[in-house]
Amino acid sequence: MATTESPPSSRRRRAALEQYRRRARIYDVELAMFEPLRRAAIARLDLRLGQRVIDVGCGTGLSLTLLRRDVGATGHITGIEQCPPMIERARAVVEHHGWRNVSLIQSSIEGAALRRDADAALFHFTHDILREPRALHAIEQGLRPGARVVACGLRWANPWAWPVNLFVLGAALHSVTSLDGLDAPWSLLSGYLDDLRLETRAAGAVFIASGVLRQPRRRTSATTATKGHA
Repeated sequence: MATTESPPSSRRRRAALEQYRRRARIYDVELAMFEPLRRAAIARLDLRLGQRVIDVGCGTGLSLTLLRRDVGATGHITGIEQCPPMIERARAVVEHHGWRNVSLIQSSIEGAALRRDADAALFHFTHDILREPRALHAIEQGLRPGARVVACGLRWANPWAWPVNLFVLGAALHSVTSLDGLDAPWSLLSGYLDDLRLETRAAGAVFIASGVLRQPRRRTSATTATKGHA
């Protein structure tokens, strides 16, 4: 059965599309200061040659080179991005390198058709996606049980660290459609993960959360066979 977006979700999606259309030309420059965080997050994925990884909200493709280095020519990368000007730049990166094992999907996360075969997923500065339950469920459906998942991005620092939080506020107003959940952006994602590991950097302004996709629980029968029953 087809599902429809709730009005708040639909409004957030339209706002995000407009926001990233405006930022597409300068997005790479804006994110340059966070490259050490990107590298640390991708290292946490612990990728191996031949593995398959989902780049959630891949933007202009800034993570593709590092992901491709780790999975090699025998692995596969699926990048999902809903904003046309952003994914056009990602496609240019793929075409420039001649990568045949990178698939780019222009779609909302929940609208992307994913096979349940990915070994890992990266959420790099995707706060709005991390706060959308249906998007997280869609990514979960595209991952193998036990897949590694890493998310990183902005977060509120301790309340007394007001200079840090002024930076977070300014950056967030420029890059997210809602400040909801900025105290713990990973909280919804954590419901899907085991062995959650959390690290904060930049005086608490950014986070890296990582874990493995929880194994599905086996269903047990409500009744048990009676001894001697045929």
